[in-house]
Amino acid sequence: MFPKLHTEDEGGATTFSSSTCNPNLWNMLHTAETRWSEQSQPSNGNGAEVSVGAGETVIEALNMERQIQFADQKQEFNKRLTKTGRRSLSLSLSHSSTDSYSSAASYTDSSEDEMSPRDRQQRSSKGHQDFCIKNIKQADFGRREIEIAEQEMPALMALRKRSGGEKPLVGAKVVGCTHITAQTAVLMETLSALGAQCRWAACNIYSTQNAVAAALAEGGFSVFAWKGESEDDFWWCIDRCVSLESWQPNMILDDGGDLTHWIFKKYPNMFKMIKGIVEESVTGVHRLYQLSKAGRLCVPAMNVNDSITKQKFDNLYCCRESILDGLKRSTDVMFGGKQVVVCGYGEVGKGCSAALKAMGSVVYVTEVDPICALQACMDGFRLVKLNEVIRQVDLVITCTGNKNVVAREYLDRMKNGCIVCNMGHSNTEIDVGRLLNLSCSTVPTFVLSITATTQALALIELYNAPEGRYKQDVYLLPKKMDEFVASLHLPTFDAHLTELTDEQGKYLGLSKTGPFKPNYYRY
Repeated sequence: MFPKLHTEDEGGATTFSSSTCNPNLWNMLHTAETRWSEQSQPSNGNGAEVSVGAGETVIEALNMERQIQFADQKQEFNKRLTKTGRRSLSLSLSHSSTDSYSSAASYTDSSEDEMSPRDRQQRSSKGHQDFCIKNIKQADFGRREIEIAEQEMPALMALRKRSGGEKPLVGAKVVGCTHITAQTAVLMETLSALGAQCRWAACNIYSTQNAVAAALAEGGFSVFAWKGESEDDFWWCIDRCVSLESWQPNMILDDGGDLTHWIFKKYPNMFKMIKGIVEESVTGVHRLYQLSKAGRLCVPAMNVNDSITKQKFDNLYCCRESILDGLKRSTDVMFGGKQVVVCGYGEVGKGCSAALKAMGSVVYVTEVDPICALQACMDGFRLVKLNEVIRQVDLVITCTGNKNVVAREYLDRMKNGCIVCNMGHSNTEIDVGRLLNLSCSTVPTFVLSITATTQALALIELYNAPEGRYKQDVYLLPKKMDEFVASLHLPTFDAHLTELTDEQGKYLGLSKTGPFKPNYYRY
């Protein structure tokens, strides 16, 4: 039997209510009612009724009603879009956490969305104009994000408190090119509290949190960045940071080497005033060592990337969590049973491989270094060449910092639906790639506290070092500072360090206050 779309009056007669139906539907149902009574007849002599065409008419009427309702809803939806300025559909339809963040933090009217930040003049509530961001109106939301991040960055907050009246960065003019996130904002405000002046651009065209950039601009910082920059915008923003005649930087904080490269290329004389470079990425450090080897590095540089705290906590533990977060938010893929190839088994590759293995994925590893390759084998991963598995894997992750890791020829051979993503810094690893965990998700704040504190201490060390301590070369962060960074984070876990006795320290040939390991020790 078909659904009962009629009611019965006291006499048992079948009736339809025109007040509850669309007029077109009412006419069709009325016709169906007539045909139903005409075509229903006993069959096989047992009194059962059959309906030949009436049921089809009812179904046809229902389908028409659905089409009419859909058309009405579509018309209403278009009206709403017209009234609100046709924002991006992801703003109103997406339910992922990253899109929810974007929705809350990036709403502007259509005219502002379509106009490049470079083409409009903005002013903070205090009259500050030396910045270029998406929308200064987002500052309040960004300030709340920064305040939340402060709760998970105990070491930077401790540096602010411990400085007291001392300001070790007074006179420092720091130009920075890093990811502009709530965590970076805590670092920038810490540097400012320690006496530094800052100008900042983004090292990645997708990772900038627009609301945070607005909060920094509202706070008086010169910030030039927004999410979704073009390549031309990217270099324009870096240039705006360093091309001001009335402001010459004397310290560089870089992530990827692009800022350092731009100054070498466009403003080489600026290095006469610069006291040092602090670099935190594999790619940037590699560029610095190349300059040093060629005799072209004209200032001391601090390699933060290879400090123990950065390697173990940012690269390993951070990526172990953020790889899953980024993939889930952007693809909703299930990891169990998926075949994955991780290109590179450094600290980033180790973190990614461990996370995916724990989720039930079948993980392959590619590696050029025989030591890292042996580590992968001993950790239970099969070592392969990419071309051996490229046709069968469901997911390809690059973690090398190199170029042309996944070239066009590999993309053409992948099976339909294969996911390709980059976890290394360099956007040259994949023909179309950028950094996954900061483009598609966020990074654990506590881990970034470790890295940011290391950067701050490196800046303080280079800026205050007596002349001659550091030559025109690349240096690792002193181990004593690494240990200090770690100690600042231990209270978060209510952890209690054991102290050496005088006799124990003498036996090991160590100071009671560290450093506790030689420089060649591998943690």
